[in-house]
Formats: sequence, C-alpha cells, structure tokens
Amino acid sequence: MAVRAMNGSAILRCCTASPPIAAIRCCVHQYKAVHFHRGGQSTKLGFPLSILQRSYNKVSNVGDRIVAIRKYSVQSLVDMVVEELESLRKRGRVRASNKLELKSNEEILENKLGKQVLQKGFLLEFKKDPERVLLAVAQKPDGKKNWMVSDQNGAMTSIKPQQITFIVPGVENFDHTEISDFVQRAQSNLDATLLEFAWIELLEKNKSVTVEELAEMIFGSAEPLESYCAHLLLSKDDIYFTVLESKGSFSVYGPRPVVQVEELLRRKQAKEAAEKELQEFVKLLKYAREMPPHSKPKNSSWRTDEKIWNRIESLEAYAIDDCRTDNQKKTAAMILKAMGLAKTASAAVDLLIDIGYFPVHVNLDLLKLNIRTDYPEEILAAAESVLLECPDLDKVDRIDLTHLKVYAIDVDEADELDDALSATRLQDGRIKVWIHVADPTSLIQPGSMIDKEAMKRATSVFLPTATHPMFPEKLAMEGMSLKQGKPCNAVTVSVVLHSDGSIAEYLVENSIIKPTYMLTYESASELLHLNLEEEVELRLLSEAAMLRLQWRRGQGAIDTSTIETRIKVTNPVDPVPLIKLYVENQADPAMRLVTEMMILCGEVIATLGSCNNIHLPYRGQPQSNIDISAFSHLPEGPVRSSAIVKTMRAAEMDFRKPIRHGVLGLPGYVQFTSPIRRYMDLLAHYQVKAFLRGDSPPFSAGQLEGMASMINMNTRVVRKLCNSSLRYWIIEYLRRQPKERSFSALVLRFIKDRVVAILLMEVGLQASVWVSVGVQVGDEVKVRVEEALPRDDVLTLKEVQGI
Repeated sequence: MAVRAMNGSAILRCCTASPPIAAIRCCVHQYKAVHFHRGGQSTKLGFPLSILQRSYNKVSNVGDRIVAIRKYSVQSLVDMVVEELESLRKRGRVRASNKLELKSNEEILENKLGKQVLQKGFLLEFKKDPERVLLAVAQKPDGKKNWMVSDQNGAMTSIKPQQITFIVPGVENFDHTEISDFVQRAQSNLDATLLEFAWIELLEKNKSVTVEELAEMIFGSAEPLESYCAHLLLSKDDIYFTVLESKGSFSVYGPRPVVQVEELLRRKQAKEAAEKELQEFVKLLKYAREMPPHSKPKNSSWRTDEKIWNRIESLEAYAIDDCRTDNQKKTAAMILKAMGLAKTASAAVDLLIDIGYFPVHVNLDLLKLNIRTDYPEEILAAAESVLLECPDLDKVDRIDLTHLKVYAIDVDEADELDDALSATRLQDGRIKVWIHVADPTSLIQPGSMIDKEAMKRATSVFLPTATHPMFPEKLAMEGMSLKQGKPCNAVTVSVVLHSDGSIAEYLVENSIIKPTYMLTYESASELLHLNLEEEVELRLLSEAAMLRLQWRRGQGAIDTSTIETRIKVTNPVDPVPLIKLYVENQADPAMRLVTEMMILCGEVIATLGSCNNIHLPYRGQPQSNIDISAFSHLPEGPVRSSAIVKTMRAAEMDFRKPIRHGVLGLPGYVQFTSPIRRYMDLLAHYQVKAFLRGDSPPFSAGQLEGMASMINMNTRVVRKLCNSSLRYWIIEYLRRQPKERSFSALVLRFIKDRVVAILLMEVGLQASVWVSVGVQVGDEVKVRVEEALPRDDVLTLKEVQGI
C-alpha cells in the first residue's frame, strides 16, 4: 500500500494497477481538513480520517455475483497520525473542518443559485466553440445579459450566459494574467483514478455530490484550485458520474450504478483497443506512403488481414461516396483525421493512391457506378462447359457460305468481332450484299445462367484502359467471335439492291462463313483508295454503301457524321502509361461503308418482323419536323452536325411493330449486328432465330418492354462511364503536351458573349474558349492549353493569335 500526496493532501491508494469494477480492492472515505500552524503560517492537510479510524471489508454486488473486497489494515499509520493529532490538540493548535453534509439535489441547487450571480473579477470557464473551453475573468456587463471577459489568451470577448460552463467558487478580483499559471497547476493535479475512489464512497452511501463537495472529498479542500480540478475531472468523466440536475453553470452529480459503470468501462477499453489498432494502421499507411512507387505494397496485400482490409474498404467507399454504413463513414473520417488530412473524398483518393492501393490513374467512375468487371466462378465454369459441348440447335439448317470472300472491318484493337460483309454483282447489274452477324444464340439459350448474367451487364464496356465483355472473355473470343480463316456460325442477312439503293429482295438465314480478311478502318480505306482489281468485292460494298446513303437522304435521313476519338492506354497502372490517340472521321469511306451496311441490316430485320408479326425491340426517332435547309448556311461536317444534333428528340422504342426512324430515313429499324456486345441485339436474335426454326418467339412484347427498361438504364450508365473515361484520358494526353504547342479548333457555336464551343480537331474533344472579336461559327482558331487537370475534369484553353 502506498500513500499518495497531492496538493498538500494525502489519499490512500492501492499500489497495484486499477482492477476491474468487479474486483475493486480499495476505497476512499470522507476527508476532513486538518490545519497545522507553525511559525505563524498555516498549512492544511486533507486526510481521509474514516480510513484511519477503522479498517473494514467492503462487499460489492456486481450483477448476480458478490465479490469480496480484500481487508486492509493501516494500524501503524493510524497510530502515528493519532499521536500527532493528540499532541496538536493539547497545544490548542488544531482546527478541524466542518463535517460534509449532503443535502437533496433541489435544496443544493436552491442554496447555490443565490451565489451564482456573475460579478466583475470572477473566474469562469466558457465554451469558445464546440471544440474548446477557456478560462476567463469577468470584466464588465455587455448589454442586459452578456459579459465582456478577458480569456486565458489575453483576448477580450463578449459571451452569453449559456456559454458559461463553470464559475470557480471562492474567487474575487482574479488577475487574468495569472490564468495560465492557474490552468497549469490544475492540469498537474488531475488524476482520473481519484474519481473511482470517490465513486465507491458515494455509491456505498447512495449520495449525490457537488463540485465543491467532491473537491473536499478527494483533495481535502474546496479552495478555488481544488474545486476547479474537481470540475475538470467531472467534465471529462464519462464513466463514474452523471449529472442529476443542472441550473446555469451549477450541477449536482450522482454515482452511476455498478452495472452501468462496468459496461462503460468495457466500452472504454474496447475504444482504447480500437484507437491503438487505428494508430498501428496509420503507421502502416505512413510507411507505405513514404515507399518508392515500385516498392509499394500490391493491391492484393491489403486484403490479407481482415481488420486492415475493413479499414481500406471504408476508405475506398469514402473516396467514391459509397459508404453503405455509418460505421464505414466514421472509420474513414477517423483515418483521414489521424493522417492529418481533410475529411473529403478527394483526400481519401489521394491517400489510396499514395499508398499504392489505387493506381495513379484510377477510374473512379468505374468504381462509383459499380460496373461489373469480373465474373463469378459459377459463370466461368458454365462458359467452359458450353465451349466443351459446343451445342448448335440450328446445325442442320445452316447454309454453307464459306465460298464467299468475307471482310471483317473494325478498329485495330477490337476483341469481339461480330459482323462481316460480302458482295457480288448479279448478272442483271444489281448488287447483292451479305451482312454476316455472329451467332451467340447457337451456344446459349434464353434464361440460362450465362444469359441472365449478360442481361445484367447489358453491354460490353469499352474503356481506353480495358475491355470488359458482356460474356465471359473466353466464351466471347473463342466461341462467339468471328475468326479469320475459320468456319464460324452466323446469321446472314442477304440483300439485293435496286439501282436507287432501295431493297429489292432480302433473306435471313443461319449460315457458316469463313472470314477472309480482318481489316482495320485504315487498311480498308487504303484498299479502296488503291482500287485494286482483286478486291472488287470491297469496291462493290463501297458502291452499295453510297447507293444506300443517297436513298436514305431521299427518304429524309439526316447526316450527323463528325469526328470520333479512340484512345488506347498501355499499362494503365503505371504512373505514366503510354497513350495512343486515334481521331477518325465518320465520313471516311471505310467507316461509311460499314455504317451503311449495319443500317441496311437493321432495316431488313425490321421488315422481317413487320411482315411476320414478330415482337422485336424496334427503334425509332421522329424527326419529320426538322428543316435541314435551316442549317444550310453552316459548313458541312462537324459544325452542321453539331447544330442538328442539338435539335434532335430522344429515340423511342416499340415492341410490337416498327416505328419510323426519321434520322436514318427508314420506316423501321432494329439493332441486330452486335449480339456479342449489346444485349438488346441478342434479344432480337432470340426472337428471329425462333422464327427461323418455326418456333414461337421466347418473349412477348410485354416481356421485351420490361427487360428493355432495365437494359437501357444499364446501357446509359455504361455510356456515361465510357464518355467520362475517354474525356479523362484526352485531358491527360493534353496535359502531357509541351506548353508551347497549339491546337487547331473548329468553332461550333457561340455560348455567351465571346465564349464559344469548339472542337479540338487533333484530339476530337469539344471544349470552350474565349475568342477575339471577328471570329465566326465555322472558323478555325488556334488554342493552347493553359491548365489540364483530368482528375478534376478541368481543361482551360486560350486562343493564340498571329500563328
């Protein structure tokens, strides 16, 4: 056992660490103050006399348990103190303090309220803001209720009565310059374990207590310093005491029940353990942040420990504004605060990048929009099974078209090739074309596990950094995609054209083809330009495309061709990945050829559906009210196309009969040529293939409409992701360019005053810039990049004159 001296008083304490509530081994009793007078000076010793008068056993009832408290004897100490007291009494030099009398809460409040009138020179504590309390000295009234005070920082402040949290008792005419010393002495006297002893004593007697009474109990004095120390202990305590009643800045406190204190201590210990774990986690983050880029932990390494992974998940959810529980949000905020960072999503993103969890160019939209990029194991297993079995319900009905020269034309990085073309000239001079479309329905059936997964995805996702196919990659590439030089199942739409480009006759049938050439748009355009005799079929396709375009224009079609940008990013996880940018003109001969053949196929399928009452996802766009002549003053190309697109109405769908597609100039249209990439195209295949077999279509018009609603919603989400990703990488590309480089820009329209919308011709990006007087729509201007921040979607341009 040890005797602890504090502020001129003493308290008996157990020398071992503080035990659990259920095994409290010592208690503190009521103090009395004993004054010693020596040399004309008085000193005061606060001492728990009741402990010296007896040693006793305390029994605490904890829940249903009775826990015996050890018996302690301090007889030798008692003997010394009693002897000293007796000696002092004989000399008449002992003055004992009054006995402590605890009154009812209401009586205490009423007695104290009369003493709470604030006066000049009083020392008080007030709430400066939600996070801070300060000590101050009252100087003078400020209006009817407020007071001007001089705080511990030397500042004069006007405070309201409700800001006052405590008035230090027994202080008059306090010098505000001494506040700092007063605070320092108070802080040095604080020991939270003293509350535990006082709690035991008061709980045993079932008594409430005021601040001054508590000071008397634990310090042996209710002087200003001791009272303020008691107030600080109570104000910071959330375990042992609770406020029973409060009026103004004066409160009466009561000891909490044992069971409640046990629970609060358990929570406190859990909180302290969590805080310790948090600090260890913060150390780990700081260590990872300081590591060189090539040495940072791999993304997967953060998942090995469950607790670490939970915190990383919370940070990730916070970074993409997707916290699904309050605990996630709270955890992330605590981590950011512990790291000295702002509690913002951008700060969380930067932190995850700094530790190597996110790559520098992380696609936040991909995470925010919750786009599916991986496949469950059961789907991959089902795909493997399909590839092994290779079922084909239409095998006996397939016609052999492997003798045809077949051109598959697409972008150079295309992974899913789902359409190809053939052409010949008939003896009567008319052109016959074949549009061959990949046949994924030969492998999968409606309602199958793979089909349902594809419907959830709605479309393949083509990003500059990666492609995420609608079907499992191996199934899409090996089982469904068209492959050069190999027999491939297809649905072939053959069309004979009239000399004016209209459809003379058509046929839709299951087929087997063997693609001859896999061409990029660039190589196909080059072959057309060379006009090689051996590639007469390619020239026929181009001729057919021009006939179709002229015919559609005669039907009211609107040409909205412009330039289109593609970007391929190599090694996107690298801090500085390689960016390849391609700008393609949709009016290019090869692109025009493919576009016209795809539109022709869509018209044929709509006609087939109309003639045979097949429920299909028919697309339309009512544009009969557009007067193209109103845009004739604008230059052809991107300027005119941009103006026309601004006036277009949203596309419409019908699932029972075709509707006019005014923009394409067609009486009906169905998207059919990308069944590996678009689920709506796959639905059309299911319906048409059933018709070709003589079966009833698997879906009614109502079912198609219900599925289309979800599919179109998911498709719009993917389109938003693709557009934002493309824009990000274009801005990153511009950020890397030399500051002195200028870019050609086509003025599309005026936005406000001299601010215009422009099309950056070298990168195919629309932006805005302030232009000089005299610039008109359709003019070409030169601009430079002032600022490019891809993460913030910021691109600032400035017109460059005289170049």
